[in-house]
This record gives sequence, C-alpha cells and structure tokens, in this order.
Amino acid sequence: MRKNNKLLLPILATSLLVGGGIAAYWLLIQPQKLAQLPLGANIIPQEALLTVSVSTEPSKWQQLREFGTPQTQAILDNYLVEWRDRTLTDNGYNYQKDIQPWVGKKATLAVMSLQAAPVMVMVLPIAKPNLAASLLSKPLAQKSKSRTYKGIEIKETPNYSATVIDNRFLVISDNPKATENVIDTYFGKNSLVKMPGFQEKFGEIAKENHFAQVYVNIPAAARLVNSNPQKLSPQLAQLQENQGLATTISLEPQGIGLRSVSWLKPDSDRVHLVQNNAGKMQNLLPAETLMMVSGGNLQQLWLDYLRSVKTNPLAPIPPENLRAGVKNTTGLDLDDDLLSWMDGEFSLAVIPATIKAGASPNDFALSLAFMVQAKDSDKAKKAFQEIDKVISSQYQFKVQETQVAGKPVVNWIAPYGTLTATHGWLDESIAFFTLGAPLAEKIIPQPAVNLASTEQFQTAVPSQLSPNNGQFFLNINPTFKNLPLPQIIPNQQIALEAVRSIGVTTAVKDRHSIRYDIFMALNKTAPKPLSTSPSPTP
Repeated sequence: MRKNNKLLLPILATSLLVGGGIAAYWLLIQPQKLAQLPLGANIIPQEALLTVSVSTEPSKWQQLREFGTPQTQAILDNYLVEWRDRTLTDNGYNYQKDIQPWVGKKATLAVMSLQAAPVMVMVLPIAKPNLAASLLSKPLAQKSKSRTYKGIEIKETPNYSATVIDNRFLVISDNPKATENVIDTYFGKNSLVKMPGFQEKFGEIAKENHFAQVYVNIPAAARLVNSNPQKLSPQLAQLQENQGLATTISLEPQGIGLRSVSWLKPDSDRVHLVQNNAGKMQNLLPAETLMMVSGGNLQQLWLDYLRSVKTNPLAPIPPENLRAGVKNTTGLDLDDDLLSWMDGEFSLAVIPATIKAGASPNDFALSLAFMVQAKDSDKAKKAFQEIDKVISSQYQFKVQETQVAGKPVVNWIAPYGTLTATHGWLDESIAFFTLGAPLAEKIIPQPAVNLASTEQFQTAVPSQLSPNNGQFFLNINPTFKNLPLPQIIPNQQIALEAVRSIGVTTAVKDRHSIRYDIFMALNKTAPKPLSTSPSPTP
C-alpha cells in the first residue's frame, strides 16, 4: 500500500461525506464487550487470517520510544519517520494537525485471503465525523472513480479502495473485493465477533489501557499456505482443530507485557490435560541462574510434542532422531527407561561457574542443570546405574561416588581429568544431572538465596497465572551477552542490549485453551525528537 499515497487522503475525505449504514446493527453487541475486542471486529470478515489493533495515542507511542538503547530507538524511529513521511508529510499532511483531531484511539490492520493471495484492510475509527470531513476535504491529486455497493459509496484508484461504514469507520484496502467483503459483514455476514471463542478469549486477556491486540485465525492461515485448497495435507488437516490465538500487549513502567491465549475448536477431538503442577524448581536453583525453563510434567510434555509433530513437519527435532540418539549413546530406550518415570515437575537451567584463582582458560564457564521429579525413584536409580556403566565401559570416563553436604552424588570425570558431569538426588523424589562446570555445591543443600527470590526473576516472570504449568526465565546480563549465540533475528546483538530479562508463565485453563503470560523487562533511554527526514533503516 505504498503506491500513489498522494491520492489516498483526498479520496478518504470524499468518502467521509457519503458514508452511511444500519445503526441498529451496532446494538446487537454490548458496548462494554466491544471495548474489550480489537477495533472493527464486528465489521471484519470472519475469514480474516490476522488482525493487529494498535493504539493511535501519541503518549503510548512516546512511551514505547522510551524503551531500549539509543541504537534500538534509532531503528524504531527510522520506521516511524519513514511511515510518517511516506503517508503524511509527502502528501502535505501533518499528523497532529490533520489526523489526530478526528481519529479514534485505536486502528486495526487486517490480513485477508482472496483467491489464495493475502490482501490488506485498514480500519480507522472516526471519533469526530464533521471535523474529519473538514480537515481531509482537499482536492484530489488525480482522477479517481466512485461506485456504489449495497447503497454505500466506494472511492477507488488503481491502488486503493476506500469507504466509510456507518459514519464511524474509515475502511481502506488494497483490493476492491476486500472492501465489499467488509460491507457485506456490516450488513450481516459473519464477523470476527461470531467466531467461536473470540469474545470469550479476548475477555480473559483484557487489560485496561492496553497498547495493542493481535488475533491469528490458525485454520484459515493453514489453508492459505496449503498447496491444494481442495485437499488438505494430513498435517494441516490436524491443524484445523485449532481455533485461534489472541494476544493483548501492554506497556508497563519497566517493559512490555503480553497476555495470550490459544484455543481449540469446540468440536475438536483433541483436548488438553488440565494439569498445573509447576512452581517448585525456581526455589531449588541459585540466584545467579541465567536461564531456566520449567514444566509440570516432562512425560506429558513429550506426549504433547509427539502429537504436535504430526501437525508440524518443520519440528526442530524429529522424535525418532532423538530416540535413536539416546539409544546409540546410552543403550537405553528413551520412552521406557527414562521418560516413563519423569512424570513430575522438571527444569532445565544454565548457571555460570564460580571463577577460582588459577583456573584454566579451558575450564567450563557454564553448567547445564537438569532437575526432574520422579514418582518411581527405584526405576530412576536403575536408569542412572545403567548409564554409569556405559559411560565407564564405552567412553572410559571415571565414575566416582562421593558426597556433597552429606548427600551421595556420582561424578563423571573425563580421561583428561576435568569434572564434566554429576548426578544425584536433591531429596527422595527430585533427581538432578549437571553437565559442564562443577555445580553440585550450588544446589546441595538448597540455596539460601534462590532464583525465585531475586528481583530479576520477580520482575520478569509473570505471577498472575497461579497455579501454572511451567515458566521460562532469561537474564540477559553481560555473561549471557558474551556467549557465542547463534544468529536468530536481524540486529540480534543490538536487540539484546535493549533487554534486561524475559519471563513467561503458562497455564492450562481448560480442556480447550492454554494461557501464556510474557514480560520483557527493557532498558530505558530518553528518546530524541523524531528527525524531519528518515535515515537508511539498518
């Protein structure tokens, strides 16, 4: 929608003068419920793939610009300036003077599918119709055409289609058919608000004064990427059991928070196991822990992963490869010998080593710590004994039994003499295994100052979901930033400098839905005024 922007706003001004509709339609939905939903949800067609509703309030965008470092702020500012110049300044408009006086507090961008191709629809709320018409009624830069569809006038150029719905919404699209679909929805065709679970789920994650809302229509998106719309692949057919994913984004004093919920179709054969047993592992880890991921039941997580692989051909680790790797390395069966007793809470953590005087540069700087609650401790101990035999006989590691704070542990010592792994029991039911730097002394006995008690953890990891099914914590401190991390996103190192920590809490709400609360604690820097012209975007 970057072409012929000089035509856009004058066309919209003309459209504002002729908009109309059926006011009674808006009475079908309670206003208080509409306030919790993305703007325009009652006129956006139900088959929309994605909607993003975002605040138009300058104060919120100013708050967003305060997060990060000068480098990340420059990237955001470049995007904002480019958008402003391309859509407003180059066309003789000023946001504060020409747009802000009449536009409502939120705007929505929807992505729809027409003839197997995505099209864009933007919905702008008209808070002051008369003022909007007055401010935007400027002469057209070039000729345009006007037509009527179901009594509503549409203004069009080769690149844009615009209309006004009920004198409340300015609808802009890059496809005339998409505009007609919005009008059809206004006159009674199924909208997003009639999608099963849509209103209920956005109600669950509603937050006062939020910044943005996102909705993903999972089955519709799956159909778009399928090569044969008439015959879904087995993977995508199973994905049709999912109904949607909704997210509310808020700007907090210390960062950005997200409340998300995913849900299945009401008639789905697939159901979630309602089990929220996590919450102990962060108390067993030392305060300096850099990263932790925990869950309520490792065995159940594996079963869920097996099911998800069937609908995700791009799964990172094929189950058979993992099973074969465990068998070839240890001689054990992953499902029967290991996961069968790992049916309790678990955690995987990265913990920095204590640097001692005279330490070798080749010593490990970090240790990987795995903890799991075993309901069948006898079977667990037997598995560890079998692994000890393999490590000793096939890999020539020295298997050494010793004690730490009065508790028995087993060390694996490599042929060159460096301690590389330790396993044992924290109590009668929680087994642990560490790999890398010596770590047992940090977790036995239970640390007096644990991860859960730290300010970083309490700030980053959302606590509203209680009980929960698992948590994730990442402390992006100087030690973490100096690790040789793989490149996952553009400008990754710049982005890491802006983030202090990330926290996630999940909970299974019922047999058909899962909640996810996410928080990113960010650094702050006083932003500079937006420049008058954009610089090249990194």
